[in-house]
Amino acid sequence: MTELPEILARRLARPAAILGDGVSGRAVAAALAAAGRASVTYDARGERAAFGAAEASAHDLAVLSPGFAQNHPWVLAARRAGCLCLGELDLGALLWDGPAVAVTGTNGKTTLTEFLAFAHKRAGRNAVACGNIGLPLTTLAADPAVSAAGLLPIVEVSSFQAEDLRHFRPEAVLWTNLDEDHLDRHGDMEGYFRAKHKLVERLLPAGPLVVGESVVAHARALGVALPDETIVARREDVAGRAPAGSPFGTWPQLENWALAVRYWEARGLPLDVLEEAARLFRVGPHRLRKVAEAGLVEFWNDSKGTNFHATLAALRGFDCPVRWIGGGKWKGGDLRRFAAELAPRVERAHLVGETGPELAAHLRELGRAAELHPTLEEAVLAAGTPAAVRTAVLLSPAFASLDMFRGYAERGLVFERSALALAARRG
Repeated sequence: MTELPEILARRLARPAAILGDGVSGRAVAAALAAAGRASVTYDARGERAAFGAAEASAHDLAVLSPGFAQNHPWVLAARRAGCLCLGELDLGALLWDGPAVAVTGTNGKTTLTEFLAFAHKRAGRNAVACGNIGLPLTTLAADPAVSAAGLLPIVEVSSFQAEDLRHFRPEAVLWTNLDEDHLDRHGDMEGYFRAKHKLVERLLPAGPLVVGESVVAHARALGVALPDETIVARREDVAGRAPAGSPFGTWPQLENWALAVRYWEARGLPLDVLEEAARLFRVGPHRLRKVAEAGLVEFWNDSKGTNFHATLAALRGFDCPVRWIGGGKWKGGDLRRFAAELAPRVERAHLVGETGPELAAHLRELGRAAELHPTLEEAVLAAGTPAAVRTAVLLSPAFASLDMFRGYAERGLVFERSALALAARRG
């Protein structure tokens, strides 16, 4: 880490307030400690579970974890007390003195982030996937060895992280797509779009901006002019051109391949290296992967499918009957419309979680069988009954997991364990 920027140094004479004790919050505390500065962490489930005017008055800097919206009472208290309020990503940007590439979008951003880091390494550039993917930029910035190593962070940026950016300046931005998600946080599609658009505003001059077709469509509908030099990654440009044996040959991964190719070309990097990287690359867990078989029944884990667009895209990839397992914590969006798009694509639905009852009612109105289950394990057991023809049991929930699990990964692991146990009993 280089010397603290003045904007931070003058705000750290007193301990910083860290709002949230998750991955981001702990990374911030570690980074400040490495710089010899103190901090106090506040978390509704922790030792310091309150943050009001009295607490805020003890600080000059408040660093927000992504879960804290700008209108959260704790953030408002910090602002009223005169604190400088920064998101973890902005703090990391102030501490990081090297370049960075940003990847955002409703779907596909994690896979694209991981793939670009992998491809850069194959091309001889030291790169790492970080940000919303689980490794905060602050952690990298706090390590002097990392900062001196010429590392290129490929930073996955969520709308929560982007909505109030003021210091993060990526040298390139890739925006995969846009569809209904996080409307409970952003209010409507325009608010969601504009949160992600902050990255476009923060893009360094002459840096490539590569976007998917749905981003262009939403920008046009909202009357937002994208820069003239914006590169649009179109599916037809790469149709049939994804390397054989790679995970990018079919939709929705084909869109990621289109974005990667256009970015790679804009950088003037050799396409054959990108193609070799694609053949060697494997997508991470909980992203539309077959995990078990019991007779003619296949079990597919797509627990990371946490919005309508992701689930519908996953369903389009099946050419056999699908018993869908879905439901979870509501994030906003039109459940009736989603049910109408979903119904023709599933044989029956097995629903769990907060949104299960309402979604079941909509599906039954459409004449589609829908069952409610108190646990995911029971949903797997009911969905996995023997079939006379090849049939897929698909966990692609379309909703967040936090009503029942600590995250999508835990949800996916519970699904996999249940599917494997059922397959073992069937021999």
